[in-house]
Amino acid sequence: MSRRRTAGIVGLSVATALVASAAPAASAAPARVTFPTSGFPLGAPAAPVRTQSAVAPGVDLFRVRHGKATEGYTVTVLMPNGRDHGTQLQAEAKAIEVQTAGQSPTVLEFTRPEVADDPARVYYAVRVGMWTLKQKAEADKVVAELKKAGIRAITDYLGDDGFESTGPWDMRVLMVDPGAFRGSYQASVGASVAARETTSSMSRRLKALAGVNGGFFNIHTAKNYQGDPVGISVVGGRLLSEAVPGRSAVVLKGRKATITELTSVTTVDTGTGTATAVQGVNRAAATDELVVYTEEFGQKTPADDGTEAVIDASGRVIAIRQAGYAVPRGTWVLHGRGVAADWVLANVTEGATLRLSTKVTDLRTQKTVALTPETHIVGGGVGLVRNGRINVTAKVNGHASVNMVLRRHPRTMVGVTKSGGLILATVDGRRPGATVGASMVEAAQLMRWLGARQAINLDGGGSTAMVVRHKLVNTPSDGAERTIGDALFITP
Repeated sequence: MSRRRTAGIVGLSVATALVASAAPAASAAPARVTFPTSGFPLGAPAAPVRTQSAVAPGVDLFRVRHGKATEGYTVTVLMPNGRDHGTQLQAEAKAIEVQTAGQSPTVLEFTRPEVADDPARVYYAVRVGMWTLKQKAEADKVVAELKKAGIRAITDYLGDDGFESTGPWDMRVLMVDPGAFRGSYQASVGASVAARETTSSMSRRLKALAGVNGGFFNIHTAKNYQGDPVGISVVGGRLLSEAVPGRSAVVLKGRKATITELTSVTTVDTGTGTATAVQGVNRAAATDELVVYTEEFGQKTPADDGTEAVIDASGRVIAIRQAGYAVPRGTWVLHGRGVAADWVLANVTEGATLRLSTKVTDLRTQKTVALTPETHIVGGGVGLVRNGRINVTAKVNGHASVNMVLRRHPRTMVGVTKSGGLILATVDGRRPGATVGASMVEAAQLMRWLGARQAINLDGGGSTAMVVRHKLVNTPSDGAERTIGDALFITP
């Protein structure tokens, strides 16, 4: 709903949009994994249009469509910080600039909804005009006129803003029934940790039945290291990326999946009886950090003036070297930068024996997660559902912004049902008139509707991908499948 009030600027109106964060009432989980019979939880109450196909015994693929396009375009004026929203003072000042340029602005007050670990927050945006889906060119003209006046603005699809929408929504859902499925679940980082690879390429390597893209990866590092997962990654019992303490993840063992929050600790013992903390695994070292590179890294270590020890499978130090070389097969490398490099030179010698220890802890149970060969872990980004209730943990995961919580994007989600079934879901977005995606709260509503008792959000946007027998079944917003850091698969 909305209301309007008059501001202290002649001819300028201020609209207030209230965003509801209430969720549908919880329902009892089914005894086995079945598609919900209740109406779609977003948009107009009604049953969605769905199709179903069998992937394997106990594994079914659904396409789910609901709603229709009614929203069009507006022009959103950017604030001094480059964002599409700001404070009331910033918005009203920007509105005066727009009015001086000959346009009729509206200041929009809106609420980024409350999430489990952050209260609701009020922000303001400045918008000009409203056009239908077919009139995008008219909005583009206004953006060009504002640019001539020195005002930055964007053509903004109203279905993306996170306010009330009629859709449409276009989803793909994989449901795994634990009573009928006889395969297993696995994670993959592709050919190496450092390199990015598509979900379908990883699927072919694993000979998987189906899968989805995994967690976020580090786009803020050197290009040849950007496959590094931002958060924990375990493949076949080997820790390939350290945890961000408290971040949500999915732990896979055989055909059992558990969603929880994790932390990891990696230490190295030089034989003196004192363990030294290692800050990172398979990523670029910050100043004064100690980082371990495993043979799965797949690139030369960063040439950052650091010092390295090369250690064989028995723990014997076979070389001390400068940084910037490959990790030989069957070895791991202890890399120190700054004071950590000094520590390596002072404490590690050729022929000595080092012992590397890793401990992963489930923060819900406080129990150690055994890293056996069948253990795989995919780090998520935001918790969505906990114990059957919507529980969006955006702040602890660094995603409490308007863009991440409120605005609609393509989403990839994973959930576990009360009966132990696995749900993998994607909702496409950023395709005006075809599918609007979902806000973070809407993603939680969707997963609870599908029957998830625990659920998390994986990487989304252009990374969102679902493959079945190595073929892409959704429509990525980039127009083609994106290379990513890791992925989660259902295997025979």
